[in-house]
Amino acid sequence: MTPAPIEDVADKLHTAAIHLLRRVRDVDAATGLNAARLSALSYLVFAGPATVGELARAEQVTPANISQLINGMQNDSLVERVEDPNDRRVTLVCPTKKGERIMREARTARVGLLTSMLSKLQGSELETLSQAAQLIEHTLRP
Repeated sequence: MTPAPIEDVADKLHTAAIHLLRRVRDVDAATGLNAARLSALSYLVFAGPATVGELARAEQVTPANISQLINGMQNDSLVERVEDPNDRRVTLVCPTKKGERIMREARTARVGLLTSMLSKLQGSELETLSQAAQLIEHTLRP
């Protein structure tokens, strides 16, 4: 069997990823948070506290934009700014208990939706998809 041309694989993966993200976005709407807030909150909950600059780089926005986002999230008690215990000159952005709860509930809902979708597959198909997910993670590593 001849391997598919790399451009065809990239195109199919791109299309599938877009459709998958659109479907998951429907579940995210239940949180009441917009995509930018969910993305930043996800980073803080699952990667840990970050400086404004680190979060801006992770979210691929300017520090000014992320500061505005953080201010709004802080006003809604989703995040808080705390002094870095290792360097008192540095301020970290951390999720609050409320922010962490919302993010964990959102992740549970997303995983539930994906589980429901994947339940239609056979065991060998699930194994193939598991291997593909591992390969995707591998390609994302620096």
